[in-house]
Amino acid sequence: MNFHVLTLFPEMITQGVGTSITGRAMDKGLISVNAIDIRDFSGNKHGQVDDYPYGGGAGMVMQPGPVYRSYESVVEKIGHKPRVVYMTPQGKVFNQKMAEEFAKEEDLVFLCGHYEGIDERVLDMIVTDHVSIGDYVLTGGELPSMVMIDCISRLVPGVLHNDVSAEFESFQDNLLEYPQYTRPAEFKGVKVPDILLSGDHAKVDCWRREQSLKRTLERRPDLLEEAMLNQEDLKYLKKIKLDSNKEK
Repeated sequence: MNFHVLTLFPEMITQGVGTSITGRAMDKGLISVNAIDIRDFSGNKHGQVDDYPYGGGAGMVMQPGPVYRSYESVVEKIGHKPRVVYMTPQGKVFNQKMAEEFAKEEDLVFLCGHYEGIDERVLDMIVTDHVSIGDYVLTGGELPSMVMIDCISRLVPGVLHNDVSAEFESFQDNLLEYPQYTRPAEFKGVKVPDILLSGDHAKVDCWRREQSLKRTLERRPDLLEEAMLNQEDLKYLKKIKLDSNKEK
């Protein structure tokens, strides 16, 4: 999978994703991350890409020309018009389902804004998806882009050492992941749950499922509305709620 990031700070992208799992995936050729400096397409010797907003107001706005030309350079390189994700707090909030959808693309472009934003005309021309990583404002789109690249890369076959692990992480089936434990079996008087030491894989799987349900109910009950639940799951959730009401 190929990621193309249109940015004013290319070194921020390359340094940020060039380590750990994404860095190893790049070294193996499983993914590529191409940071395109929008200033290279400014058309002036000073590399200026912003100007005052029409109608007045505070701050500066990124001009449409440099952004469009940087986008054109990607289209020319790959030979087709790719999906373009504009990082903005006005967009849909990024989630695991969205990551799975984006992971199906061969090429994905991220557009990183700065200042007071980007001229609306070029956004209308090239952007296919407006995406946010949360209801807050950052200084630019680079950090959100790196968050998304990290998440999406994990879904590319071969990126994780154990591909199975990606199937059981938080938000799969819209449930949070069950608690994890490792050695020692006892730490500061707290023991690992006996079920995990039993060797009974069926019982372990059942326990993990129940823990995922319980944790999701406690921490992110909103996720349960779209979770893939069977009858046993529903019975267990009902039991938890009844027990909780009794304690109150």
